[in-house]
Amino acid sequence: MVTASPCPEDNNPLSYDRLDGEWRQWYEAAHRFEHKVPAQDRGDIRHNIILELAKARARDGKPIPQLRAYRIASLVVALYWRQERRKPSMLSLNTDIQDGDGNSTELINTVADDRAIDVSAWLDARTWLLGCPVRLVNIAQKRLDGKPLTNREHQYLWYYRQKEQKRLIAS
Repeated sequence: MVTASPCPEDNNPLSYDRLDGEWRQWYEAAHRFEHKVPAQDRGDIRHNIILELAKARARDGKPIPQLRAYRIASLVVALYWRQERRKPSMLSLNTDIQDGDGNSTELINTVADDRAIDVSAWLDARTWLLGCPVRLVNIAQKRLDGKPLTNREHQYLWYYRQKEQKRLIAS
């Protein structure tokens, strides 16, 4: 009569089920704490905990009590999270990225600038006129028609030019 193996991993030489003695206890201690880290890092933290327990055993020269093993496992997990918090969470603007065409460019070159001039809109007179004061448009129309400006219109035109020059110098 053939009996089925209780665990399908019994045939795997790398299975944790094959551990015995202290190594088995260390694996069980690590297994209790590995769920406290993200899934992609669980294998690494498991091995880090087992490694730290082996170092403690070699340092002490005697078996590690179960509660001390849990304490060491807890410390390894705490150090993991401390290291994770110290990692920079933002990208450097000097890192190179690939654009859609496969070209490499710095990330800072992709950031929109609020003060940048939209050249095509700037060249379009209608767009410029939409943002211009109505009184200034009337003064410009008068100058195009060759009509003389009043003193108040001259003064308004001078004031507007001064204001625009200050804006250009400041930026």
